[in-house]
Amino acid sequence: MSLTLTTVRKATRTIAALATAAIMACGLAACGPKAAVPSDSSASASGSASSNAQARSLDEIKSSGVLKVAVFSDKAPFGYVDDQGNYAGYDVVFAERLAKDLGVKPEYTSVDPAARVDVLTSNKVDVVLANFTVTDDRKEKVDFADPYMKVSLGVVSPNGAEITDVSQLDGKTLIVAKGTTAETYFEQNYPNVTLQKYDQYADAYNALLDGRGDAFSTDNTEVLAWAKSNSGFTVGITKLGDAQTIAPAVQKGNTELLDFINSEIKQLGTENFFHDDYKQTLEPVYGDEVNPDDIVVEGGVVD
Repeated sequence: MSLTLTTVRKATRTIAALATAAIMACGLAACGPKAAVPSDSSASASGSASSNAQARSLDEIKSSGVLKVAVFSDKAPFGYVDDQGNYAGYDVVFAERLAKDLGVKPEYTSVDPAARVDVLTSNKVDVVLANFTVTDDRKEKVDFADPYMKVSLGVVSPNGAEITDVSQLDGKTLIVAKGTTAETYFEQNYPNVTLQKYDQYADAYNALLDGRGDAFSTDNTEVLAWAKSNSGFTVGITKLGDAQTIAPAVQKGNTELLDFINSEIKQLGTENFFHDDYKQTLEPVYGDEVNPDDIVVEGGVVD
């Protein structure tokens, strides 16, 4: 069937009008996939949403019945999912108590290390309790509460090829997780070390198990725990760089929630809460090899 010139022109004008309307509608509705993080979902750096969304007030949190908390799901014994599918670990016990004292239930979002800032600025969560080390750079993006833990970097490597001094990593491949203090530390101080980066801790440890790198660096508390559960590996460097603190983080400017958490930390210090948390979650892993006072901070005050 042949088409007349008039028919073709009418069809062309119709298509153009429809396309224009679609573009205008898309602009009004902010077309494109929106990153939603429901309870027990996972947030990664590649899936971050727009920044500076308004943080929830304490009244909004209470009326919703949930405190939204970002935790790790693969970093035992601090934040992980146990055999029953429940979140567990040192950070999680703290999250449970925070929620309880607010009169709500915790709602967890699994987070990758590099996404810990993004989940706050996009208001996916109210607070991050994911082994979040306090640094000057991070302070510019989020507000940290008082610390509840202290930590240094450590390096774990295979037996028989043990890394006992950082100079031995020169020209070698070091596995790190993206967005961690280990990544920043080695980039700034040891440019001759080749970094092999992973989004998730589980993938980083699997890379070490598979021999894709010579060693893995993250918090000494974590590598010490992992080496005890994985024969054939040793933490040859137990303290690297300056000692740092780990603290809860909230969205920048959310002073209401920040003040509540700081008040809570001080009150929990009078109960020796974090030492009890240590006994419940960390002591079964470390045994007598670690002094709790080398890790635990009570009342937000570092000795």
